[in-house]
Amino acid sequence: MNETTENFWAAWAIPATPPILPFYRLYHDEQGYLLFYSMEDVPGNYIEIDQETFAASSPRVKVIDGQLYHIKTSRVLKLVPADQGQACDPRDVAVITTESNKQYWKVKTTDETS
Repeated sequence: MNETTENFWAAWAIPATPPILPFYRLYHDEQGYLLFYSMEDVPGNYIEIDQETFAASSPRVKVIDGQLYHIKTSRVLKLVPADQGQACDPRDVAVITTESNKQYWKVKTTDETS
C-alpha cells in the first residue's frame, strides 16, 4: 500500500466525534427584561429557547418565572406639527403645497402596551 491509502484507512479508523448541537438562549436581567439573544455560553440569567423564537428575536418579550411571554403592543401613528417635514396647506393636511403660507408635519410613533 502507498502512503495515501494508509492515510485514508487510518482516518477511516478514527471514531467520528458527535456533532455539537446548537443551543439558543435569551439572556435577561433580574426583572425578566430582554438583554440579548445568543448562541454562546456567557454568564448571566438566561432561558433556553427554540430556533424559531431565536430567529424572530423579538424585542417585545419578558421572562416571568422562567417562561417567555410576548408583550403585546400596538403602534399608533399620528401627524404632529413640526419645523421640518412635509409642507401642507395650514387648513388641510391632505393638500401638499409649496406656498409661503404652509404648515410642516411629521409622523410621531407611540407604542401602547396592552
